[in-house]
Amino acid sequence: MTPLLEVRDLKTHFPVRGGLWGKVQGHVKAVDGVSFDLHKGETLGLVGESGCGKSTLGRTVLRLIEPTAGTIRFDGRDITTLPPRELRALRRRMQLIFQDPYASLNPRMKVREIVEEGLVIHRLASGKERAEKVAALLQKMGLPADAADRYPHEFSGGQRQRIGIARALALNPDLIVADEPISALDVSIQAQIVNLLVDLQKELGLTYLFIAHDLKIVEYISDRVAVMYLGRIVELAPARELYRSPKHPYTQALLSAVPVPDPDRRRDRIILEGDVPSPLHPPQGCHFHPRCPYAFERCRRETPPLYELGNGHRSACFLNEREATIAPPPPQTSAAGA
Repeated sequence: MTPLLEVRDLKTHFPVRGGLWGKVQGHVKAVDGVSFDLHKGETLGLVGESGCGKSTLGRTVLRLIEPTAGTIRFDGRDITTLPPRELRALRRRMQLIFQDPYASLNPRMKVREIVEEGLVIHRLASGKERAEKVAALLQKMGLPADAADRYPHEFSGGQRQRIGIARALALNPDLIVADEPISALDVSIQAQIVNLLVDLQKELGLTYLFIAHDLKIVEYISDRVAVMYLGRIVELAPARELYRSPKHPYTQALLSAVPVPDPDRRRDRIILEGDVPSPLHPPQGCHFHPRCPYAFERCRRETPPLYELGNGHRSACFLNEREATIAPPPPQTSAAGA
C-alpha cells in the first residue's frame, strides 16, 4: 500500500548572515536528512528536546517552509517543487493545528469567520450551506451554540484549541500536522483534546503527524513514534515496541525521565551531561556522541545509519550494528503511479 506521505532525505537549512554586507556565515541545520513514511489512518508521534527540529519538520512537510533538499510525496505525488497554483489545491488535504491557541486565532475575527475562512478561500461553500457546515463543526467540537458569533478572547484555552481544530477540519483534510497542540493547555484539558483527536480520527479516517514533548501522551495516541535529535531521526518504532525496549541511548535517556505514577516503583534515571550542540555547528559523525555515555571513536567520525532491528524498529546507533541490518531506503513511487 502506497503511504499517504513519503519523506526522503529531507533537509531544511536556514542561512545565517553577518558582517557589513550581510554575507552568509553558515547554515542552521534544523532538519538534516530525515526519511519516513506515514500511512493513511495512522498516527506518527514525533518527540525530542526543544530545538531538535520537530516543528520545522512538520511545517516543511506542508511546504509552509521550503525544503533545502530531499523529496516530499503526498498521496504518490511529488510536492517538493510544486508551483504555488498546483500546491494550493493540495492544501485542502493538508492542514495544521498550531501549538498556541491564543496566538493562532485572529482576535479581530469572529469564530464563524475563523472556521469558514478556508471554505471562502477555496470557494467550497457559500451562504446557508457554509453557515450550516460551521455550525456542525462547532457542535462536533463540543462548543456552545452561540460560539460562532463570539470572539476568541471570550473562550478558555481548551475551547480556543477546539476552534483551531474546527478550522483545520473545515476543508475535510486527509493529513493533519498537530504541532504540540496540547503543550499550552492545563493538564486537565490536555486529556480532553487528545481524546477529541482520537475520536475524530476514528470517525473521519484522519492521518496525524503528532508533535509533542509529553512522552506519555505520545505513547497513548501514536501507532509509531519517531525520536529526533538535532535535526535527525535517531529511532523509529511501533509505539509499544519503542516504550518497551528502546534501543538508542538518547531514547533511553528520554524515557528514563518520564514520571512513574507508582510511589513504590523507582526508575533509574539516565542523566545526560552537557547541552544540546548548536544546529549551526553540529558535531561530526553521530550528533549525539558528545552527550552519549557509550560513545567511542567511530561515533566521532561516522554518521550511523538507521539500522533495521525487526518489526519496523530502527535505530541510528553503532551499538545495534551486530543485531541488525542497514534499513533499505523505502521504495520510491514511480511518476507513472502518481
